[in-house]
Amino acid sequence: MLALRKWLVAGLLAIVPLAVTFAVLRWIVETLDSTLLILPEAWQPDKLIGFHIPGFGVLLTLAILLIVGAIATNFFGRKLVEWGNGIVARIPVVRSIYSSVKQVSDTLFSPGGNAFRTAVLVQWPREDVWTIGFVTGTPGGDVTNYLVGDYVSVYVPTTPNPTGGYFVMLKKSDCIELKMSVDEALKYVISMGVVAPAHHNDNP
Repeated sequence: MLALRKWLVAGLLAIVPLAVTFAVLRWIVETLDSTLLILPEAWQPDKLIGFHIPGFGVLLTLAILLIVGAIATNFFGRKLVEWGNGIVARIPVVRSIYSSVKQVSDTLFSPGGNAFRTAVLVQWPREDVWTIGFVTGTPGGDVTNYLVGDYVSVYVPTTPNPTGGYFVMLKKSDCIELKMSVDEALKYVISMGVVAPAHHNDNP
């Protein structure tokens, strides 16, 4: 029985990561393949070659991103983007949603953005209980009128799904900057502490 249990655990450890990785990749490919629906029916690969080949949507999405990126980086493309942003900014309800999403995307994907560049150790949800958070910036707007001192905005992710979490504003002195990359910190959070990052010695 002990041998059977050992083999079962070993089998799970070998198969589960592969199965989950395969399932995630399959979901991504199937989701991106849905972009093929924007093509006219006569141009869709399934119609042209007579059968479905997974992955065409991935190639189409990459092609669209590259084309839009190439256009948006030249002079006329930037003017076109600015003109489109100006139109959207005049639509009452849409402008608030669009501006918020644009600010977040600019911060996350821009090379000069500072979001998720620093992993910190914070006490959450109460004193003497520690977790990992990510500095997303500094508080702004009317909030700063009520915060006395040097504060930072911190995103505290949940485990094992880091896409959900909490946004908190903490004193900078209460945040301990960790000597680990954001990828290492995320891996630590997602694995529920099982996959510990490499130890960084404080001494040079």
